[in-house]
Amino acid sequence: MNPKIAIIIGTRAELIKTFPVMLELQKRKIPHYFIHTGQHNLKDLCRDFSVKNPDAILTEESEMGSKFKGIGLKGILWNLNIVRKIRKELKKLKELKYASAAIASSRLLNPFKKYKGVHLEAGLRSENLFEPFPEEISRIIADFFSDILLAVSKRAEKNLSKYKGKKKIFLVGNTIVDSAEIAYKIAVKKNIKALSNEKFALISIHRHENIKNRKRLNDIAEILSSLKIKSYFPLHDNTKRKLEEFGLYDKIKANKNIKIIKPLDYINFIYQLSKCSLIICDGGSLQEEKPQKGRRVWRQIFNFSQNWMWKKQKGR
Repeated sequence: MNPKIAIIIGTRAELIKTFPVMLELQKRKIPHYFIHTGQHNLKDLCRDFSVKNPDAILTEESEMGSKFKGIGLKGILWNLNIVRKIRKELKKLKELKYASAAIASSRLLNPFKKYKGVHLEAGLRSENLFEPFPEEISRIIADFFSDILLAVSKRAEKNLSKYKGKKKIFLVGNTIVDSAEIAYKIAVKKNIKALSNEKFALISIHRHENIKNRKRLNDIAEILSSLKIKSYFPLHDNTKRKLEEFGLYDKIKANKNIKIIKPLDYINFIYQLSKCSLIICDGGSLQEEKPQKGRRVWRQIFNFSQNWMWKKQKGR
């Protein structure tokens, strides 16, 4: 194999957004080299999505969620080491976490390179460096160091206007739409059942800037504790720990309409997303994953986003 394409992925979320591209490469029999930085364990997702396992794993994969609970000295040193390892891996190919990949493959560290760096999810912006953190900073870095920018929307393309004439920019749409639709079809084949035959809400709370902020998490718990609709809360360890630390776990659990369940795998989660009547979340991906079965099925969505928090604090 003499691959001309290297795909560098660190997290489960990155693989979810990239696997449709990998499936298309496999379909067209285009060789590609899959480099995994090791931030999350990807074995189950590679199996579920029928994509190949990584050709190179740069650090030991984390068996329990992410290696890092936030950004600190350990995370910074890990990223610097990953830049070095990615660069070394790319040199081995001869032909040839996303900010690290963009830096490692950039002309800054490879002045005589012949390959192009591509950012698959270019132009996304929240306009706040700290929300989501550190993703917003990583997006900016990846766009700056990449040669080809694949914009997910017209707004994203507009955000890249300063690079016009300097980089190649293509408006390609968001691969998460493909991911969600493929996952839904797999769920149907697996005969996955809905969590309830009645109307129900699906809850997803996980953003660090929310769960580590006592005031915000208290506001979220207050709303969840008042839910009148049957609700399912796939609870991640990080969120549970913070709810317990701030004395809010029992408050949510006391609401008999909420059933706390184990985290769902992506395919199962997408199926439940297609069946629920209300989505309560604090992330952007859920809003992108609402298209199902080749058409848009819109659910009511309540998002504990930065904008919602700002309005609530201002009393609006």
